Amino acid sequence: MDWMKAIETNRAALALIVEEIFALLELALTGKATYLPPAHRKKVLGLLRPTESALRRLIIIMAKDVNVATRPPRPMPSGLELSPTRATHPRFQLFDARKRFGKTLVPEPKGGPRILFFGPSQLIPSHQPPAKSKAPMANNNAAALCRRFAALKLALETLPQQAKRLARWRVRRKLMKNPKFTSPLRPGTPPGHRPRPSLPVDHLLAACHGLAYDAWHQAPS
Repeated sequence: MDWMKAIETNRAALALIVEEIFALLELALTGKATYLPPAHRKKVLGLLRPTESALRRLIIIMAKDVNVATRPPRPMPSGLELSPTRATHPRFQLFDARKRFGKTLVPEPKGGPRILFFGPSQLIPSHQPPAKSKAPMANNNAAALCRRFAALKLALETLPQQAKRLARWRVRRKLMKNPKFTSPLRPGTPPGHRPRPSLPVDHLLAACHGLAYDAWHQAPS
């Protein structure tokens, strides 16, 4: 298997998709728009999610033969507190978000008891439906998508550094007593997977997923 050729081929394909996402987010990235309509936001996420998964798997492939030495964690001396810091550059998440299983708890309805009156009464004011807010929904804000895109673009441009990050993550996981998971690949289908591939990124994700699975199990122990 020519791993370097696979890396270069998939990196070039990812670069084209990143340019496509940039075209969709250009107004938001340049500060000319702070809100994306639901249809436009859905289109961006439809490209962003599988692209993040494909890049994550490309990093796994590149970290296959990377060896790093990480010191075991040391306890922090008592009496010291870490000051809050803000990262200068967005950090790309190296592992898949895990699926949540189990029964979803439905919150109980809030409010007092329902009292029914038969017939009109002056004691009960006429029902007025709440006025709809004209402000856009918070989850449609373009800032979060811009941050995810910035982390994606930076990680693609710094693949060797991301591979070393993943190699250190792998060593730290092995030093932990009871890690929740030891593989950056979650079981089952990757995030952004579509049962019926319709876009070039879908085929790219499928190819990177198979290569990353083999690369992770061939990585140095």
